Amino acid sequence: MLRRELIQTAGVLTVTSAAAMPLAAYAQRSYQEGQDYVALDKRVPGETQGGKVEIIEFFWYNCPHCNAFEPRLEEWVAKLPKDVVFRRAPVAFRDEFVPQQRLYYSLEAMGKVGELHKKVFYAIHAEKRRLDTQASIGEWIATQGVDRKKFDELYNSFAVQTKATRAAKMQNDYKVGGVPAMGIAGRFYTDGSLAQSMERALQVTDWLISEIKKGR
Repeated sequence: MLRRELIQTAGVLTVTSAAAMPLAAYAQRSYQEGQDYVALDKRVPGETQGGKVEIIEFFWYNCPHCNAFEPRLEEWVAKLPKDVVFRRAPVAFRDEFVPQQRLYYSLEAMGKVGELHKKVFYAIHAEKRRLDTQASIGEWIATQGVDRKKFDELYNSFAVQTKATRAAKMQNDYKVGGVPAMGIAGRFYTDGSLAQSMERALQVTDWLISEIKKGR
């Protein structure tokens, strides 16, 4: 996990991974509030209705831990039940993060997240491209067969600006301490530091989803 206070040194951090724990090994165990996750003092309003459980991943495209976590997260999301809704929220711990927030929400508005989300990570972490300004992002977008004019219009639109602002507020409401991190139902928060690894954070999230469905 890339801690919020260590963002300045993101380029020199190394990524570690934990082996997945078999489902049977944690299905019957419980996790401790304040140790494995935190319960929020104030509930964070969500966008999901109909009694569904909303899960949010907080991420930053430049974060090497988010890049390493993405394949495992995709596997986990693919197995979520229909009454659980998954969303992503790009963080903005500083103003310099805003261009990548707008990148994500522009892709979302164009229906291109599924196609290009992983490619953004690859461009940054494998190809070593700097995608941190509207100009550099636009140049890269044009290489992906995307209509740059339409992309730029969305990037500068009020709708995308509003979503970026909401994401920043949500990260503060959830008290996100670093990325990647998970917000659960507007009520709980966990991350790799609390849970000891992001693999275990997913296990904690699964358990919290189960507890919420039980009315706890």
